Amino acid sequence: MAFFEQFLESIGTLTVNKMRTGLAVLGIVIGIGSVIALVSLGQASQQAIQSQIQSLGANLLTIQPGSQNNGAIRGAQGGGTTLTNDDATAIATSAQITTIQNVSPEFSRRSQITAGGNNTNTQIIGSTQTYPIVHKISIDSGSFISQRDVEGMTKVAVIGPQVVTDLFGEGANPVGQTIRISGQTFSIIGVTVSKGGTGFANQDDIVYVPLTTAQKQLFGVDYLSSIAMEAKSADIMTAAQNEVGYFLLSRHKLNSPAQADFSIFSQADILNTANATTGTFTTLLSGIAAISLLVGGIGIMNIMLVTVTERTREIGLRKALGAKKKTIITQFLMEAIILTFSGGVIGVVLGVIASYVLSSLTGSPFAISPVSILLAFVVSGGIGILFGWYPAKKASDLQPIEALRYE
Repeated sequence: MAFFEQFLESIGTLTVNKMRTGLAVLGIVIGIGSVIALVSLGQASQQAIQSQIQSLGANLLTIQPGSQNNGAIRGAQGGGTTLTNDDATAIATSAQITTIQNVSPEFSRRSQITAGGNNTNTQIIGSTQTYPIVHKISIDSGSFISQRDVEGMTKVAVIGPQVVTDLFGEGANPVGQTIRISGQTFSIIGVTVSKGGTGFANQDDIVYVPLTTAQKQLFGVDYLSSIAMEAKSADIMTAAQNEVGYFLLSRHKLNSPAQADFSIFSQADILNTANATTGTFTTLLSGIAAISLLVGGIGIMNIMLVTVTERTREIGLRKALGAKKKTIITQFLMEAIILTFSGGVIGVVLGVIASYVLSSLTGSPFAISPVSILLAFVVSGGIGILFGWYPAKKASDLQPIEALRYE
């Protein structure tokens, strides 16, 4: 029997009982669609995290009090007050530091802020004029904090778009108006361009004030929560970590990295950690979705076994008329592959649609991997062969005389 004739006969056989065929295909559709949608969700999450991290600055290095067991500096757990303004000034002005081009000393703490009858809890960052250079912040209206503001400890603030919405409403221009932070009045001098984010990672939900104002007038501290630095290029990030690390060890009169009371990490460190986390998350989701494929494959095998039982007399007649085992196996395998492959096509379409809907609802990027679609077709065909082989083999092994006597 020609291949095309076998294909048409398989289609005809499967359409005899449309309900059963549809239910058999459904398991594969759900499995393939789930895999594509969940892989897409994982990749979209990864892209969103990467975009947020990279938006902070590709060549960004951050020093924080305490220790971190990766990178060039390894140290015992230190206190949270070991970084000072003098440390930042020394890094920025020392002739020993050749890999850093901009330094941004920072103090950060969350606080309640109010404007009129509205209030919100947000992150307050004490910063200098170098902050927008290092962190790639742009001003939408007004201006950023100046050196004069830092030296004069002025009570001025630059706020993010989310803060504007929370306190003044959508589309408002608050420049020139005032807000109160910890009971003190600040005049708004600028609004930043939206960078996006959610929750505590929302780059738009921040209020910037002069560093000295934050330290002396708002929070009463004389230390920094971090020092951000911009390396001269992405190729010298490791060298910059080593150079700054050993410079600070010398300043803090520490003999070895094992005694470090600070930690230095780069955007690459954060990005690698985030990628590992989202990669594990995506793998977990894909594994869960793959169980649906296994269930769908078992469903296909059950349907084919029932089909073999129902068509026992037909198989016996065909073998009595000279049909070879190879022909019988090919016939039943083709039916199983048609079921799974058609389920795979429908599953891919539904998976792409589901991915688009999820990305629209969550505001994440729409990401579809061509590899996952190709893999879906390969897997669906493989399931057809794997779970269709046993029923096909069982059908081909039937003895003609016993099959013709079957009731």
